[in-house]
Amino acid sequence: MNCDVTKSIIGDGCFIENSTVTNSVIGLRSLIHAGCTIEDSLLMGADYYEQYDECEALPDCLPMGVGAGSTIRKAIVDKNARIGMDCNIINKEGVMEASKEEQGFIIKDGIVTIVKDAVISAGTTI
Repeated sequence: MNCDVTKSIIGDGCFIENSTVTNSVIGLRSLIHAGCTIEDSLLMGADYYEQYDECEALPDCLPMGVGAGSTIRKAIVDKNARIGMDCNIINKEGVMEASKEEQGFIIKDGIVTIVKDAVISAGTTI
């Protein structure tokens, strides 16, 4: 829906709203809200479509997918991840190795990987 997609592959059943996707692969059933920028990344998507009442059962009701205004650059996002609004997954510090699975991510060779089923709070910068 009104997106700029360049040199990318978009899987079936994705909802991408007013965002830019460049040199990336977007997996099945991915949900990307308005104003997002995805560059040089792999988003693996979701195992299923989440119903609204399923989300309400969780604290803070953060839906699967990428929240509005977020930027993901040179990263891998595993299945069923929940990334809040205005997040920057860009390896801002240029870290080469980090294991922060309890916070929902690891970094190997400078590439940020958001682990499966991770919850990244709104406004987070990695």
